[in-house]
Amino acid sequence: MARTHYDVLIIGGGTAGIMTAAQLKRKKNTLTIGLVEPSKEHWYQPAWTLVGADTFAMADTKRAEQDQIPQGVDWIQDFATTFEPEANAVNTRSGQRYTYDHLIVCPGIKLDIDALPGLREALATDFVCSNYIDPEKTLRVLKAFKGGNAVFTQPSTPIKCGGAPQKAAYLSDDLLRKTGVRKKTNLVFATPGSVIFGVKEFVPALMDVIHKKGIILKTFYNPVKIDPVKKEIHFKWSKPGDNACVINEDQGLKEKVEGESTIVMPYDMLHLAPPQSAPDFIKASPLAYAEGPSKGWLEVDINTLQHKRYPNIFGLGDTAALPTAKTGAAIRKQAPVVVGNILQRIKDGALSKEQYGGYSSCPLVTGYGKMLLAEFKYDNVRDTDPLLGKLFDTTKPLWSMWLLKKYGLPWLYWNRMMKGLM
Repeated sequence: MARTHYDVLIIGGGTAGIMTAAQLKRKKNTLTIGLVEPSKEHWYQPAWTLVGADTFAMADTKRAEQDQIPQGVDWIQDFATTFEPEANAVNTRSGQRYTYDHLIVCPGIKLDIDALPGLREALATDFVCSNYIDPEKTLRVLKAFKGGNAVFTQPSTPIKCGGAPQKAAYLSDDLLRKTGVRKKTNLVFATPGSVIFGVKEFVPALMDVIHKKGIILKTFYNPVKIDPVKKEIHFKWSKPGDNACVINEDQGLKEKVEGESTIVMPYDMLHLAPPQSAPDFIKASPLAYAEGPSKGWLEVDINTLQHKRYPNIFGLGDTAALPTAKTGAAIRKQAPVVVGNILQRIKDGALSKEQYGGYSSCPLVTGYGKMLLAEFKYDNVRDTDPLLGKLFDTTKPLWSMWLLKKYGLPWLYWNRMMKGLM
């Protein structure tokens, strides 16, 4: 008879779920662990930016999920649907009910395509693409592009790998120079934010990249609608306390203002990160924030990663309401905290002394052969690895960091992180 009760039940078999399961098994092999994950494939998504720029093979980002499940962990190939935290139970789409002593919730993030009107229809055209959805299409769109407005943008919602949209712009600049189309292109990066990057130490180098590449930077541009027939994207002017938007420099973009705060920009190609949210079954669950700025996201303490109302539940990864960037690097620091806390609770009911300080990193590829490694923690405080900081000036785009991105990090992911060794 199949097991229906586990010492630890994990929801989600992505980076967070596999890492945490592997570390738990290495620390305490006798634990019974169940992992609920419907997907047959496991993707290394950080390389999709490189796929979209023709410098990494899509096939090399995919492996079978079954090969990533740690030995001794039960793979429950099903969808979690509802939680019963008072009964320590989770229900699945197939009608099964699983109970647990401890629950780890890390199902990732939802690409909320329909949250941006017109996006679904626009993605069906040959002019709109996203590395978050299909990086191979991004490459096809770039290679077919003949000039005009090439617009890169991102939503105001939280997104995984917040630097990915600008990385796509930087690499596309290089690719369009190779194809000879760049001189006929207005390359735009439009962001809802006030600056190119939130950690001040990395801004000068990134602005230098913007200027040298001739990228048109538009701040306070929040995308709100796409018209795929007219090939126009609508932005809401999002500058605080300033309702009237002003186009100071059109720069040949043929922008126009509608009403007090809507900017309409035509595009000949458009790349964007889609709006994102917690998965629907998380948003509808008693585990999510019901109100406030984190509404719908998993409610956990930002340092212990323990649920604020259910002490035997922990959360990490993209679905957790944590004020830091949603990256695999963040998960690498979160997983040991969750593992330490659960093992300590099993031992004596207390929490371990390990704390998560908000560490994340964004490998900002600024072109072929160059990368700036931005490491930071809560409150956008720079948090560079001491060893790396001694060897390299990580505030500058470097060839060595490009090698790390293209070769080092994928190897570390499959051979160390997924094995619970880091």
